Amino acid sequence: MLQFQTNPYSNQRLSSFGSRGAVCTSQTLAAQAGLAILQKGGNAVDAAIATAACLTVVEPTSNGIGGDAFALVWDGSKLHGLNASGRSPQNLTKNLLEGHSTMPQRSWLSVTIPGVPSAWRDLHQKFGKLPFEELLQSAIFYAEQGFIVPVTVAQNWANAAQNYSKLEGVEYQPWFETFTRNGRAPQAGERFFMPDHAKTLRRIAATYSQDFYSGEIAKAIEDFAAQTGGVISREDLKNHHNTWVDPISTNYRGYDIWEIPPNGQGIATLSALNILEGFDLSHHARDCIESYHLQIESLKLGFTDALAYVADPTRVEVPIEGLLSKAYADQRRALIGEEALLPMAGQPPKGGTVYLCTADADGMMVSYIQSNYAGFGSGIVIPKTGIAMQNRGANFSLDPAHPNCLEPNKRPYHTIIPGFLTKDNQAVGPFGVMGGFMQPQGHLQMVVNTIDYALHPQAALDAPRWQWLEGRKIELESQTPRYIAEGLRQKKHQVSLQLENGSFGRGQIIWRIGEALIAGTESRCDGAALVF
Repeated sequence: MLQFQTNPYSNQRLSSFGSRGAVCTSQTLAAQAGLAILQKGGNAVDAAIATAACLTVVEPTSNGIGGDAFALVWDGSKLHGLNASGRSPQNLTKNLLEGHSTMPQRSWLSVTIPGVPSAWRDLHQKFGKLPFEELLQSAIFYAEQGFIVPVTVAQNWANAAQNYSKLEGVEYQPWFETFTRNGRAPQAGERFFMPDHAKTLRRIAATYSQDFYSGEIAKAIEDFAAQTGGVISREDLKNHHNTWVDPISTNYRGYDIWEIPPNGQGIATLSALNILEGFDLSHHARDCIESYHLQIESLKLGFTDALAYVADPTRVEVPIEGLLSKAYADQRRALIGEEALLPMAGQPPKGGTVYLCTADADGMMVSYIQSNYAGFGSGIVIPKTGIAMQNRGANFSLDPAHPNCLEPNKRPYHTIIPGFLTKDNQAVGPFGVMGGFMQPQGHLQMVVNTIDYALHPQAALDAPRWQWLEGRKIELESQTPRYIAEGLRQKKHQVSLQLENGSFGRGQIIWRIGEALIAGTESRCDGAALVF
């Protein structure tokens, strides 16, 4: 039973309660946009689209029209998965990467076809209730009329401006023209306008996203690429399509945990939970050395396998069934001892991001995530459109033997993952923790906090987090009790305490228990959990 009355962590905030609808995300204005749609009679998918569109305006430091998206939708009786990640351009070959040992982060070479506009369309086409154009009106309003920049967004914007100031080349100039004031990032409390972004949103709204893939927007993307060294063509954009997928899951202590299958990394969470399930955490308090140790070691093994095997399943065989095998988890668990291990991939049997979640009174619930990857993405903005192009291609490997090796028209290993929880074939609700390779680690911690330690959504999000980096290296948030840090060092973990919490992800949770919708939002950013 969740403990609703208290929050044992420093935030002291309690979960929000409602029954007719809920929207949780990292920016208050976007959450309000989604809630307004629910109050107009829209459903949870309508609210998710409105929230997502608004986030491209009011939190451009983490996502945009030129990014990718994934979604899990509970329609009231069944869970659906949408993979709206883009593929590499057909002319992007390894020959263009001569002299590179790894994929570049900020370059046309890291740009894959954006899936966000098509994600909004496909979700609406399958589940939407209100007119598509209506769902984008709040985003258009804030882009045209301006919005006040909040603290966390301002900090991330300033960091991006400092990093991007080192970029040279004509392809990067539109970024500064679009997202700075004479080279300076907007400060907290300043109003920022995005008129070009508004025009693009209007074209997307009016054409049901089609203009982005075969109209004037597509032509603008192709033309700028041709002028500045990119290889994306209108044919690449026209050929883009999303995939409705069957979500994958594992059962953890009586609950089913759901993720999108590869090319996403959600399988890392499921594999780690399978390993962790063999340990009885009820014998260990949440904030104790042994609980941290067992979670970290289980995650390291599950994550290492994901990094070795996850790729585009239409191009290589990904051993999903083997990675989720309970018998394979038993083998991996046997490697865990009293001291931190150096993880290596096993041999399973063959067989800058924003997250939001919504729920409505009719039982529909949505777990949705979209991202440009590294902050604003590749650093390339299409002139006069406001579109910052993502840099998802940076996750490709250049090792020809790796399943995630760069090839034309291929989806890369993807970090963004929505999560969902069910019990006895009934929805409990959506959850997610955004933030690159922190995401499967955050998912595991949210599941453990909720199921093993009965924390309500807000407390589960407020609890101190840890992050595995590589080998025996881990980071702990600064509020983690010192005795835990010292105890983990004694177990041979290489521990560092992080004063900044930006790398530990930002999460949202909505649980449905009986008639109640119970929502929590990230205390590490400008988020909101709105209910009615």
